Amino acid sequence: MRTAEVTRTTRETDITLYLNLDGTGKAEISTGIGFFDHMLTAFAVHSGFDLTVKAKGDLEVDSHHTIEDVGIVLGRAFAQAVDRGEIARFGSFFVPMDEALANCSLDISGRAYLVFNAEFANPLIGQYDTAMTEHFFLSFANNAGVTLHINVPYGRDDHHKAEAIYKAVAHSLKIAVQPNSKGEVLSSKGVL
Repeated sequence: MRTAEVTRTTRETDITLYLNLDGTGKAEISTGIGFFDHMLTAFAVHSGFDLTVKAKGDLEVDSHHTIEDVGIVLGRAFAQAVDRGEIARFGSFFVPMDEALANCSLDISGRAYLVFNAEFANPLIGQYDTAMTEHFFLSFANNAGVTLHINVPYGRDDHHKAEAIYKAVAHSLKIAVQPNSKGEVLSSKGVL
């Protein structure tokens, strides 16, 4: 089983996260930020990964530290759980959500990089800071060792745009972690 459990405690957050890449999309999420819980649940369901997140953060300050640190911990868990040796490595997926469209293309290469092209009209969705969407995926990419390209070419509703992003990333990861047909590292160098 490709699983990992990571705990990270700082003066700002206390997070325990369990990830199973070969799960069924089961989610148990508690971050104290309702919309973020909704996004992480959608991420689990659409990736097919089992995901448990228990996060306590300094929400009296704002949502920044909690969202950023969950991204860090999810990235670390993903890096521990994935075996880059025999996976498809690349994934790309489009998600339309009513008037919004998001696409994600990624490479589980060990090289962290984020390209993020999405704009939000409002600063908040519930208590979720929309600017933290980019920061969450940057934290994830940096700690997972994933090159991640996210684009939202159009959309009006910020909820739809954000949700389409999380789902597009989830589906792209689901594709990329599948076994490849070669049964060996998918790289001309022979290593990732």
